[in-house]
Amino acid sequence: MHIKKIVFYEDRNFQGRSYECMSDCPDMSSYLSRCHSCRVERGCFMVYDRTNYMGNQYFMRRGEYADYMSMMGMSDGIRSCRMIPMYRGSYRMRIYERENFGGQMYEMMDDCDSIMDRYRMSNCMSCNVMDGHWLMYEQPHFRGRMMYMRPGEYRSFSNMGWSGTRWMSMRRITDSYY
Repeated sequence: MHIKKIVFYEDRNFQGRSYECMSDCPDMSSYLSRCHSCRVERGCFMVYDRTNYMGNQYFMRRGEYADYMSMMGMSDGIRSCRMIPMYRGSYRMRIYERENFGGQMYEMMDDCDSIMDRYRMSNCMSCNVMDGHWLMYEQPHFRGRMMYMRPGEYRSFSNMGWSGTRWMSMRRITDSYY
């Protein structure tokens, strides 16, 4: 089994102090005072601009991000990160129009570039991820802010700090990202 690893650097272009991370890290401030570049050596990670996996989220796969702060519009830098485990198997998620699994429900097993086009659904406010790991996007065609969803029940996106955000497309995190 390969060890997943991401290396964070204080300055752009992989300069300054660095911190190697191989698992979830809820608060990076004890390791680095700031973070302006990173290198994903193996695996996939979600990085967050607030501690405890809160705030804006960004999906990072293997590669070099010499200045992702300006590339992704991050103003505060990375404050926490979560490793995304490799998953091979079926994917299944139920999306709901309203909070607490209310309103219209649709079950998805593959990527959906627009819930409006596919289901005539104008909003998704809760979901149940039965199988696999997913990314939800604020705009159709996998654009805009994103949210990482692992297996579990998500009764209210607004209670998770996403009040007023509409989730319009969903994509599976498949092994092709690794």
